[in-house]
Amino acid sequence: MIAPLPQSSMRVLLFAVALISSAACSLADTLTTPSYKITIVGCGEGVVSCDTVKYVGVSRKTGRSIALIGRTVHATGPDGVTPSHFLGYEFKSGRTTYFVGEGGELLVTRGSKVLVDERGTWKY
Repeated sequence: MIAPLPQSSMRVLLFAVALISSAACSLADTLTTPSYKITIVGCGEGVVSCDTVKYVGVSRKTGRSIALIGRTVHATGPDGVTPSHFLGYEFKSGRTTYFVGEGGELLVTRGSKVLVDERGTWKY
């Protein structure tokens, strides 16, 4: 006969199961450019537009990182409203805008000044 788990052990076990389940349900993709490694965690399978996409960018030179919350970017359909073709993701930090494109582009701008313009490869 198997002895029941103490309540504290049961809580730890349930927490671990919840953590593993949430990690398995997250859709994380990684873009590697010459200078950065960017991990994008989307909003889930089947979600067309989302404004809670997570970005974690790490400099491959210094190891410094930044975490941001942003949105998906789409072209609009013929009605001018409905999202159609997925273009990428946009994130903002103050006056700095980060665009991570479907084709592997990383564009970081502050106003009209381009700070980073690199291309990389996605790992899904």
